[in-house]
Amino acid sequence: MGMGIATAPRMRTTQQQRTALFVGAAAAGALMAARAWRRRHAYDFAGKSVVITGGSRGLGLVMARALAGEGARLTLIARDPDALTRAADDIRGRQPFADVLTIAADVRQQQDVERAITQAVERFGRIDVLINNAGIIQTGPVDHMTMGDYQDAMNTHFWGPLYATMAALPHMRERGEGRIVNISSISGRISAPHLVPYSASKFALVGLSDGLRAELARDNIIVTTVCPGLMRTGSPENAMFKGQHAKEYAWFAIADSLPLASIDADRAGRQIVEACRRGDAELVVTVQAKLAILARTVAPELFGDAMALMNRLLPDPTPRASGDQARPGRDSDSPWAPSVLTTLTQSAAQENNERP
Repeated sequence: MGMGIATAPRMRTTQQQRTALFVGAAAAGALMAARAWRRRHAYDFAGKSVVITGGSRGLGLVMARALAGEGARLTLIARDPDALTRAADDIRGRQPFADVLTIAADVRQQQDVERAITQAVERFGRIDVLINNAGIIQTGPVDHMTMGDYQDAMNTHFWGPLYATMAALPHMRERGEGRIVNISSISGRISAPHLVPYSASKFALVGLSDGLRAELARDNIIVTTVCPGLMRTGSPENAMFKGQHAKEYAWFAIADSLPLASIDADRAGRQIVEACRRGDAELVVTVQAKLAILARTVAPELFGDAMALMNRLLPDPTPRASGDQARPGRDSDSPWAPSVLTTLTQSAAQENNERP
C-alpha cells in the first residue's frame, strides 16, 4: 500500500507535465502557423495610397522613402511647406516616378487634418494606409513644464492621431480594408525623467492604438502600435529643451548618437514597414527598449529606483525664470554638442531633412 500511495502523486505529476507540454506545443504550433499565414498573405504596398503625418523629415521621411521604393502613392502631411517641398524633392530624386502629394497642415487642428485627408482621397481615390507619425519632443525638468507643454504634447500625440484616424476610417470601411500604424515610443511604455509631457501623451497613444486594433479588426482594418527606442533620425536638433537647455540638449544628443544605445533610422524604418506589412499588433524597436520594458514589468520597484537615480544624474532645474523658455536643440550648442560625440546625430539630421 505504501508503494501505491507514493506512486499516485508521481503519476498525477507526470500527467500534468505531459498536459503542459502538449498545451505548450500546441500554442507554439499555432503561433508558427499564424506567422506563416501572415508571411504568405503579406501586404503589397505597390499602388497603395499611404498617408504619413510628420512626413517631411526624420522617421516620417525615412518611411516615405522606403514606401516610395515599393511603389506606394504618398501623401506627406507636415506644418512646414518648405520642409515638405524638400522632402518631395528628396523622394523623387531617389525614385523619379514616385507619386507624392504634400499638404501643409497641423495635426493638432481637426479641420486641418480633415482637409488633408479629403485632399488625399481626391488625389488618389482612396486611403489604404495611415501612418500617424507626427511628433514633438519636449525635454527638461518637470519644474519647468507648463500646462501648455502637456496640452501641446497631447494635441500632437493623441488628438492628432485620433483626428486622422476618424477622418480616414470611412474611406477604409468603404473599401473593406485598411492599415493604421501609430508611432508611439518606448516612452509610451516607460516614463522617463525629463520627458514627462512626452511620455504621458505617448502612453495615451498606446492605449488608443491597442483599443482601436481590437475594435477595428472586424472591419478588416489592422492597427499596429510601434514603440521605438532611440533612433538616429537627427531629431535632437528640432527637439525643444527647457531648464539648463544646453546641458539637456547635450545629454540627449549624445545618447541619440551612441551606436549601442540607438538604432540607424533606415533600419528602424524598414522594421516598421515590415510590421505594417505583416499586420503585427505591436513592434518594439531595439533590443534595449525590449529589455527595458521587461525590466519594468518584472521588477517595477527596482526599475523605479533606477529611474530616480537617472534623474539625479540629469541637469538640475534652474532657479531662473528663463528656464521655462523652450529652445530648440540647434540653438543650444555647448562644448559637448555638437561634438565628436554627436557625429552620428549630426549626419542623420543632414540626411533626413532635419535642418532648414
